[in-house]
Amino acid sequence: MSDTWVKHTAENVREMYKRVTVVPKPDGDGSAMWSMALDRVMLTYFVVQPERRWDTHSHESEQITLVLEGELFFEIGPDVVSVGAGQAIGIPAHVPHAVSSGKSGATAADAWSPPMREYLQAVDREINDVSRTGDRRD
Repeated sequence: MSDTWVKHTAENVREMYKRVTVVPKPDGDGSAMWSMALDRVMLTYFVVQPERRWDTHSHESEQITLVLEGELFFEIGPDVVSVGAGQAIGIPAHVPHAVSSGKSGATAADAWSPPMREYLQAVDREINDVSRTGDRRD
């Protein structure tokens, strides 16, 4: 897995953060995650604990979730969709949904467009921490 982050800005077309170690960090809600983003798309990686639930919510971002291990259950209206390892689900922007993990937990990658604001803050903190400490591996 590549551990290079690239950030695009209007002033600097391509600013590269070399070989940042991407380690999922606890996010305080029963999972751990890392994320990276460009201006219009974001990728997140979640390690979800068993029996974790995100209550019904919606967001302005379109979401594509690819389950890598385990199983996630998406509640959309009256339906519950089981998404297992190697399967994906797409959720349009503003569609209310809930998500839960099964007894074994799950790992999943999510693509978001536009990027999720709260996850962007996590990316900015990580980049600032690396820039400040110089903790990079070339």
